[in-house]
This record gives sequence, C-alpha cells and structure tokens, in this order.
Amino acid sequence: MKYPTTIQNLIECFEHLPGIGEKTAERLALATLDFDEEVIDIFAKSLKDTKKKIKRCSRCNNLAESELCDVCKDDTRDHEILCVVENPKNIILFEKLGTFHGYYHVIDGLISPLDGINPEDVHIPQLIDRIQKENIKEVILALKPSVEGETTSLYISKLLNNTNVLVSKIAHGVPLGADMDYVDSLTLELALENRKKISNDD
Repeated sequence: MKYPTTIQNLIECFEHLPGIGEKTAERLALATLDFDEEVIDIFAKSLKDTKKKIKRCSRCNNLAESELCDVCKDDTRDHEILCVVENPKNIILFEKLGTFHGYYHVIDGLISPLDGINPEDVHIPQLIDRIQKENIKEVILALKPSVEGETTSLYISKLLNNTNVLVSKIAHGVPLGADMDYVDSLTLELALENRKKISNDD
C-alpha cells in the first residue's frame, strides 16, 4: 500500500534535502499534517520566497535580498580587513561569535585540480579585484583545514605576495578535549605549524 499521491509527492520533495533519507522524509511529510493552516501558508511562502528573493551580494557574494547583503551595508565595520570564506554559511558562524568587525568575501568553493576546480571557478579573480579596488590592508583566510583549503590559501597568498596586503589565516589545530589517538595527520601537522609559545612569567 502506498501513501496518497499528495503525501508521496511531499515525501519525495523532502528526500531532495541533504542528509534526509526515505524514513526521515516520510516522518517530516506526515508531521506537516498536524500543522495549522497558517503555519503551512508561511512554510509554503518561505520556500517560494527563498527561490525568488534570495540572490548573491554584488560586493562579497554573500546571500542577500537586495543588491548588497546586510554586512556590506554596515558602514561601521572596518573597511581595511577582509575575511575570505568558502561559503555564506561560514559568515553566519563568524557573525554569531560577534568578534569580527571587518567585511567578508565568499569564494564559493576551494581549488581542487583533481576535481577540475580551478581558481577562476571559485571566484578568486573577483576577490583579487576587490582587494585592489577597495584598498584592503589585511586579508584573513578562514578556509577549511584540508588539502583543498591549504591549496587555496597558498594560491591566494602567492597572488598577494608582492603587494602591501597583510595575509593571515585562522589557526587550526587539535580541538579542546580531543583524544590524540583519533586526531588525523593533517590536523596534527597544522597544530604543530600554528603552535604558540607558553608564557612563563613566574
């Protein structure tokens, strides 16, 4: 026995979401039957609006509902510092911390020659152009601690090598409370490279 066509179609729609299997999609679809009509209307409208209204910021490539995103509209931020991230979700993580007050630039991916992803495929030319036009003084590379992330960071830093731009990257290493037996070799290598001296003032 199958579900009515309407519910079956909804289950199949939920299955398109990342990390959602058939059973979870089935549970989500059935849960909507208990929603108030007002909630259903908001749900449906939000899905449509996301597709119709969300675009990319013309300046930093972040998600936005207008020409510029909320961060780029904020004139109180530090105009000389630019944090380079892989995707818009990374910006949300930094903004939740509330400690970074510069601007961002989303490159939408990482260089991966094995996968055929080159610098021009991840908006690096646009990044360099922006750095030059906006007279950026410091670029912080906040990319994933992976082979692709390191390759991308190295490529960007080389492009800025003969400029007056200070290039730095966020520290990566062993997380607090981690069991050393389960830490991968790349994380250990980065932890050693980014080691800090322990002050001894006693």
